[in-house]
This record gives sequence, C-alpha cells and structure tokens, in this order.
Amino acid sequence: MNRYQHQAVLLEEAVSSLNLRGDGFYLDATYGRGGHSRAIMAGLDEQGCLFCLDKDPQAVAAGMEEWSDEPRFSIVQGSFAELDRITQVWKIERNLDGILLDLGVSSPQLDDPERGFSFLKDGPLDMRMDPTKGTSAAMWLADASEREISRVFWEFGEERHARRIARSIVKTRQQQCLESTTQLAELIEQTIGRWDHKHPATRCFQAIRIFINNELGDLASGLEAAIEQLRPGGRLVAISFHSLEDRLVKRTFREAARPGRVRRNIPEHPSWSPKLKLIGKPQRPSVDEISTNPRARSAIMRVAQKLGSESSGLADVGRS
Repeated sequence: MNRYQHQAVLLEEAVSSLNLRGDGFYLDATYGRGGHSRAIMAGLDEQGCLFCLDKDPQAVAAGMEEWSDEPRFSIVQGSFAELDRITQVWKIERNLDGILLDLGVSSPQLDDPERGFSFLKDGPLDMRMDPTKGTSAAMWLADASEREISRVFWEFGEERHARRIARSIVKTRQQQCLESTTQLAELIEQTIGRWDHKHPATRCFQAIRIFINNELGDLASGLEAAIEQLRPGGRLVAISFHSLEDRLVKRTFREAARPGRVRRNIPEHPSWSPKLKLIGKPQRPSVDEISTNPRARSAIMRVAQKLGSESSGLADVGRS
C-alpha cells in the first residue's frame, strides 16, 4: 500500500492557515497519502474529527488501512464536487471549521507507471483518478476528432502547437493504436521537437489529465460547495499546481469576498454581503522545500475565511 510515497507540499503553511481548533471538524478533500491529514489529526483533541475524500480508490484504501482504529477519522471515495451530498451523509452540513484542497496529481499517481499519468515511464495510457470509471486517455484519443483534441490541448494545456500535435495524433492512429505513455510522448516530441527546459509532452499530458478527470469542472463546483459547507469563521485553504487551477481559485475567492452592488432603479433591492474574506497573500514553497521536493516548485496556496456571525469585514491583505 505504501510502495509509492507522497511528500505533502506547503505542509506547515497549510495546516497553520487552517487555524486549527482542538475540537474542530475538518475536511481534507484530497487525501492523497495523508501527509496533510496526519498533521491535522495531530492538532485535534478527543472531540475533534477529520473527514477525508479522494477520487482515487488506492488513496482511500491507504487511508482506511492507516486509520482503521481511529474513531475521529472518516474517509470515503468521491470528488469534492459532491461535497454537499457527502456532508449530508456525514451529518456535518455547514459545520466544518476548515477545508483543505490540495489539487493536481499525487506522487504515487505519477510514480506508478500503471496509472499512465507520466510520460517518463512506459505504461498504459490511462490517466484516470478513478480507474474504474469513465474513459481512459487511450480510449479518448482513439475516438476524438482532430478539432476536439486540438481544443483540449489549447484550453487545458495552453499548448501553442495544439493543432500540429492533434493532426499528428489523428494521422498516426490510422496506422496504429496509441496505447502507451511513451508512444504518445515520442509522437509529440517527433512532431514539435525537444525543448531545452521542459519535455514537449508536458502540456499535452496535463491537458489530457485535466480533461479526462473533469478537474476544472469539479474544482469550480467544489469551491462553491466548500464555501457553503464552512461554518462562520471556518477556513478554506487551496493549493494549486498550475495556472488554470490557481486562476479559478483566485477568481472564486475574490468574487465571494466582494460585496454585491445595489441594482439601479430598484432602491429597495439590497446589496448582498460577501461570503469570504481573503487571508494574507498567496504563498509559495520556500527554496529549501523546493530543493528537497522539486514537484513543489509550481505550488501556490490561497486562504480565505467564511464570514458570518462569528466573522466580519472585507479582505485583509489578499492583493496579488
């Protein structure tokens, strides 16, 4: 179960930003291999509880094994997009003191060739967070139109050679099926050449993974649900690993922290109050952390606090 390890990013900063209460209820919405969860559990007393989610059945199995004798710990397989429903099952609706979203792909997923997330090791072209559901990357590439492939590479990978790569994929699949990670990576490299600073397949693999797992759609739904499920004064901490995720987190936080305007010509129409206040500035890993964990280099963390009867005021610092 622990063959592939994961080093939690911004561990101390994230747990500190949750502003833990010993008797609080907290949600780690992306359990991974439990790095952040262990630190949260260490800050809870006998009345506190930690609830966890993960799409990946391997991550859920690891959590169940590690915490099997811990009554304060609960974990289920699912997406944070389903947070409203899951909190009802747990009977903790709108009663969470903190929610952590550690986004992206975990080291165990990247390091296991059988999962198909990485172009550095040969494995089946899968990329699903939950391998038992949905369409694999290989299945999608076998059927998708050139236009759709190009759109996904541009929209989710910001790949400037999206059209050329899509055209090459469609041409190649007429002679052979694309079934392995190295097959696809080599095809992309042959199409656009090798770059000095980054493998040419990086953006396309990111784009396929985001698309296959509906990561941005789930994140948009999950952020809105998380805001609703926090109690007043509760903290929402989000760690992103690429610009598309961070843009969505930043926009959602800012919109929720901005008071609404009174509609013109309707004097009796009230403006609505902000739901969040922004806490501090975005944080990035230190040089020391990046030196020991290079996968942390692109991480950025944003923090917000739920407003309500126990909290008031607008954004603290929050400018970036």
